[in-house]
This record gives sequence, C-alpha cells and structure tokens, in this order.
Amino acid sequence: MKIIVINGPNLARLDIRDSSIYGDLNYSELKSLIESSGKNVGFEADVRQSNDEATIIGWLHEAADSKIPVIINPAAFTHYSYAIRDAAELLTAPLIEVHLSNPMAREEFRHTSVISGVANGTIAGFGPNSYVLAINALKALLG
Repeated sequence: MKIIVINGPNLARLDIRDSSIYGDLNYSELKSLIESSGKNVGFEADVRQSNDEATIIGWLHEAADSKIPVIINPAAFTHYSYAIRDAAELLTAPLIEVHLSNPMAREEFRHTSVISGVANGTIAGFGPNSYVLAINALKALLG
C-alpha cells in the first residue's frame, strides 16, 4: 500500500539545524529511515519535502483524490496554515501529524497546531522515531 509522507519547510536542511532539537540525521538519512520503516510493515512510502505551501496543498489534494494515507510534518506551517489544514481535512484516508521535537516543550507560539484537529493523531518529540511510530500507528489504523 502506498502512503505519502509530507515534510514542510526547512526539513531538507536538518544537517545544519540544531541537532539538540532535530536530531543527528540529515534529510537523506531521515528519508531512508522512513522508506525502510514503511517497507517493514508493507507500505511504499513516497517521501516528499517542500518549503512551498501551495505544493504541500497540491500533494494533500492528490492524496485526497486517490484516498492515500498521509503522514505529515507541516513544520512551521503547523502553527498558522489554515490552507494546509483545509486541504488535510479533505482526506478520507488516515492522516497522522508528526514532529521531530515536542512543540509543547518549545516556544509558546509552537504550542498551537491548526493541523492536529483534522488528524487522526499526533506523534511528537521522539526525533526520527516519531516517523517510525507514525508508520506503526498508520498500520494499526488501517488494520
């Protein structure tokens, strides 16, 4: 089964971001971890990253039209992109929100997610393992 894993702004730059917050993997390594974790449970993980809100909305529309489950790390868009939220709300297949860090343990402006209200669940604070946990949760949701 195909799943789409969408990563938002700045995630392709993990190798130069604060490793105490975002971990030690670069984006290529994170992508490989997601793909192999998906494969382990029978998913073909199509991992994507964009700094562009319109591109992410287009990917969510694609997933909605094709009834493809989605794991999304909206990054900074988490806190204010009602357009991404509205696109995510169109999904009929499961949607899981993930974050490498725990937004609730960070700056106050990160405590609000406009995405979580339309997601089946949110997994945050486990570094790259947040994605592995999300893949396993998605597998459980799909039976």
